[in-house]
Amino acid sequence: MTTDDTNQVNGQIKWFDPAKGFGFVVSDEAGPDILLHANVLRNFGQGSVSDGSRIEIVVQRTNRGLQAVEIVSIQPPEDDGTPPLGDMQEVTAEEIAASPVHPARVKWFDEGKGFGFANVFGDDRDVFLHIEVLRRSGLADLATGEAIAMRMMNGNRGMMAIDILSWESAAK
Repeated sequence: MTTDDTNQVNGQIKWFDPAKGFGFVVSDEAGPDILLHANVLRNFGQGSVSDGSRIEIVVQRTNRGLQAVEIVSIQPPEDDGTPPLGDMQEVTAEEIAASPVHPARVKWFDEGKGFGFANVFGDDRDVFLHIEVLRRSGLADLATGEAIAMRMMNGNRGMMAIDILSWESAAK
């Protein structure tokens, strides 16, 4: 049973497991953990979210506790300034932000191996996806066939993602 009472909450992702389909948010105002279901995350345009990410959500009280019903915004965890990959050492945050955003689809991604590949729409060349770039982008995992947006650069071994965004970012 739910009520119509909702309120907006700022917090941090405690953990999220895409395989289980849920995780929890810790509110900045303390209180009980808030359930974040995968469907709510998918409605925001993401299939996963990285632990430690900042999140702004609309919360509703249910007979099972607090539950997120809508995501307003997500910010990736704090960046410690070190590049996630050696190829990115010479690239500044400003250069990354100025790079064009390309719509793409995940070809495959293996969280255990820590990498995978995607293809920009209309181009069958593989673009390397590294798990550290995912984490810095606020994501924890990607599903085969998932639509994403990404910024890319030519690395030592070919094209690689330097920033991964929600699908909706490609439309902006």
